[in-house]
This record gives sequence, C-alpha cells and structure tokens, in this order.
Amino acid sequence: MSELSSAPRHIHLSGICGTAMASLAGLLKLQGHRITGSDKAAYPPMSDLLRELGIQVMEPYAEANLDPRPDLVVIGNALSRGNPEVERVLDERIPFTSMAALLHDEFLRGREPLVVAGTHGKTTTTSMLAWVFQTAAGAQTAAGAQTAAPENAALEPSFLIGGVAENFGSSFQLKPTRTFIVEGDEYDTAFFDKGPKFLHYFPDAAILTHIEFDHADIYADLEAVKTAFKRLVNLVPRRGRIVAYDGCENVTECVAHALCKVERYGFSNAAGWRIANFRHEDGLSRWEVWREGEFWSGFEMRLAGEHNALNATAAAALAAGQGIAKEAIQEALATFKSVKRRLEVRAEIGGITIIDDFAHHPTAIRETLRALRSIYPQSRLWVVLEPRSNTLRRKVLAGELVESLRLADHAVLAGVYQQQRIPEGERLHPEDVARALRESGAKAEVLADADAIVDSIAPRLAAGDVVAILSNGGFDGIYRKLPARLTELHVTA
Repeated sequence: MSELSSAPRHIHLSGICGTAMASLAGLLKLQGHRITGSDKAAYPPMSDLLRELGIQVMEPYAEANLDPRPDLVVIGNALSRGNPEVERVLDERIPFTSMAALLHDEFLRGREPLVVAGTHGKTTTTSMLAWVFQTAAGAQTAAGAQTAAPENAALEPSFLIGGVAENFGSSFQLKPTRTFIVEGDEYDTAFFDKGPKFLHYFPDAAILTHIEFDHADIYADLEAVKTAFKRLVNLVPRRGRIVAYDGCENVTECVAHALCKVERYGFSNAAGWRIANFRHEDGLSRWEVWREGEFWSGFEMRLAGEHNALNATAAAALAAGQGIAKEAIQEALATFKSVKRRLEVRAEIGGITIIDDFAHHPTAIRETLRALRSIYPQSRLWVVLEPRSNTLRRKVLAGELVESLRLADHAVLAGVYQQQRIPEGERLHPEDVARALRESGAKAEVLADADAIVDSIAPRLAAGDVVAILSNGGFDGIYRKLPARLTELHVTA
C-alpha cells in the first residue's frame, strides 16, 4: 500500500460527482481519510450516494472550496486550466493527482486487478462479475450491508464500478482480499495526463466487451481508439488472461498480439464460450453456454437483451477462469438485479411506464431499444433523447443514430447539451436527425428542453405506452418532471 494510507489525511476531490470519483471518495473514506468534494452540478445517482456517505458536495467550483488547505487534491478529468480550484492548486503547489493514479497507488497495488473494458457494457459486466464473486463467497448483501458471515471470505471482492450496482446498493466495496474488480474507462485521465484511465490499472486479467469509435472529443478516429485498447492488452502479463467478444473485428485486431491466453465469447460457432438458444420469456432471459464445443451450463437472469446475455457470459467466463464454481455463477446471474440508470423503471403512472437508461452511443441506444421491444412487445415505444455525451453531441455518428432511433415508434430529441462548446462544423443537428427519421416513415420531433418535452408529450401518452428517457446526465430533471406531470393529468382526468 502507498504512503498515503499510513495516516488519515484531508483529501479533496474536485469533480466528485463523476461516477468513478464518487466511488473513489467512498473507498478513501473507508480508509479513514477526511473527504471533501466539489462539482459544478450534482445529480443522482452519485449525489444520492455521496449524501449517504455523509460527504457534502460544494457547488460551484471555487478557490474557497480548498479551505482549509487539503493534504491532497484529486482533479477530475472534466476540469482544465481556468478552473478556480485547478488554478489555486497550481499557484500554491498543493499536492495533486488523478483518480486513476490514486486508485492504483492506494488500492490496486499488491492486489489482483480484474479489469472490464470496452465501448459498451462495461458497467453492467463489472457489476455482474463483482456479484459473482460476492455470491461465491457466500456473503449476501442488502443495500451494501453484509448480513451473514461469508463462508469463503477470501473470494469477497473489492470493486469500483462506474454506476450503482443494485445488488450492493453501492458503486464500490473494499475488502482485505486480493481480488479487486474495476471498470476500465478508456476516457482520458486528467488535464495533465491525457492517456486513458485504464492504463493505470495493470490488469492481471481483463474482459474486452466491444470496441467502436466513441469519445469524439478526445479520439481523432477509430484507429486512435484501437491504439488505446492495444496498449491495455499489452499490459496483461503472460500468466494473465483476456476474455474478448468475438463478434467485433476491432476487438479481434486489438487482442491479436496478446502474450497471454485469450478466450473468445459470443454467438458465433467459433466462440470458445458460445451463447446458444437465447430467448426472453416469462420475464426472464434464458440461454445456454457451450465451452469449446461442449455444453457447459444453462443460465437465466432478469435482465433483457442479447447484449446483457453477452455481458453475463463474459463475466461467467472470467470468473470460471479465476476458479469460481459454475453453481455460484448460475446463482449470481439468477439473482443479479441491475445497475442504476440501465433500463431502470423510474415510474408507472396510469399504465404508462417511464424508463431511464444511460445510453450514450448509437449502438447502446439500439441495444436498449431492442431490449425494451422484447420486454414490452405490445407497447408503443417512445424514446426521449438528450444528445449529451461527447459523441452524441457531434454529427460523426448521425447516420447510425438515425438507424438506432428507427426502432422506436416515436422519437423526441432535445437540443444538444451545451451546444456552444461544439464547433458548428462538428455539431449534431437534431433537426436533421428528426427529418431523416420522418423521411424513412418514422415519427420524430425536436423539442428544445425538458420542460418543452414534458409539456408536449405528457398529454399524448396513453396507457400501455413505454417512454425510454436516454441521457448520460441529469437532463434538467425530466425524470422527476414527467412523472409529476402525468400524475397531475391522471388526478384531474
């Protein structure tokens, strides 16, 4: 362990409401450090998590947030020069670091990091993998609290996840064991470290779910994205292992020169861990996994969608290779709940179901809508999209976005989040997306913001409708505003 853990210190996290930053704050507090934090704006689920941890979030950023002077400042990757806290740190030479570097120095060094990386599915897959280990340990949890002494305590994992895993009621856990499961983010680390976060994690084993062009604000093209993942693969030792999706040529290219064992999973006959006979029935997803041509196990879980069967199979494959019993994996997937903001039902009012999903990329949107079609096959499906991620705010994947949104019966697009920060020539124009959808025969419209959307669509929704709200941010409170308006309409009807 690093020198930092030798005595409690005052650690301030600038940008504390980021999912990884809030989780790191929780881990550091468990070690006995005094934690303070600041951000531009706090919103659930991380604002709720920090409140439960007793960590006050100071808003907005200000030099005064660093009074009294902390021993160390962790600077989030959303902050850059010009931020008042960054400027004070540099002026006064207050010791500073990044989330990823501190995670490695304080928690990963000396342990066995299992890293889940990829463009899609890494948060859910990391949560599944953590729950598999927890189940194998015999340590069931309720809202993060252990309710019984674990039978196999050495299997209990530490973890850091980029979302709140509902089985744990948390996005982090710290145990005195070797296994540390971490979501490996390919986004850059900090203004002073433009490499991907996951290059700090030095995995002993890794899952590679999918690789596509994403994060258009920091990666010039797909080749740049693939280079980042190739560097991650190059960090896995010869004794390690990579479990890699076999349905993506980009993944195949990135693992081609791995010096460790590589196991492939997917739907193809060539997959070492092959998914077969997938179906969604009676509210459950069921499928078989064939291992190197022989039947290995049948699985069932509550989550819908082929993409979640892929996530679960990846977690099963890695866990099995780490010595976890097949029966524990079956039990874990059968009892796995979900992750906050992943196909999360936020409200059901007058027969109208409101779903919250983090979908941040056209492929993620497509898989979300396909899953909802399987869960609600008879429903009219509305999708309300806020182009908020750094990829969706740009037009680089506009064509793919149109194709994904065509899976909905009615698409509603909000204005691009902070569009003034995107150069005009690169900016997504929602009107163009809606026009292309209408020209293909789909229903689509553009409404300026959350209030305009609520005012417009609430009176048009009917019993049986499903509304999928897609954003990777707070979306100006629409998750609260739309249910409130529907409640008003049904009370006065």
